[in-house]
Amino acid sequence: MNRTWLLVAAVVVFGVGGWAIWQSATPPENAGRSAPATGDAAANATEPGAPLAEVKLPESFSPQAEMGRRVFEAKCASCHGRNAAGQAGVAPPLVHQIYRPAHHADIAFLLAAKNGVQAHHWRFGNMPPVEAITEGEVRLVIRYIRELQQANGIR
Repeated sequence: MNRTWLLVAAVVVFGVGGWAIWQSATPPENAGRSAPATGDAAANATEPGAPLAEVKLPESFSPQAEMGRRVFEAKCASCHGRNAAGQAGVAPPLVHQIYRPAHHADIAFLLAAKNGVQAHHWRFGNMPPVEAITEGEVRLVIRYIRELQQANGIR
């Protein structure tokens, strides 16, 4: 009987501790919403569908990222906007510090495309799974996003 209570207590302590760590690592709900865009993008951010970030393009993309750009435009841009700049009222920018590799590893993008994602950083609602996209295509999209992020100082 005492072992059972000890086990229950340990689960509670670790659960509360894990929750506290998760909460401290999760940015507030409005993180990244205040002004991810600058210039014209910031001025238009209140218009539905307006870009939420200004994205600088690299001089060139690797061949894999170029293929990923094409996949992104066909299967992702309708929500995440041109050059992954996001769209006001629709979906967040992927060229943003929240999606840096240290915070959202590549596997997070793979799982999001496959399973969808419950809203947790932004107030855009849940992301549904991406229909008819392969793991290989998602990996190409990731390469494209990572090269865009690097061109914009996100590492």
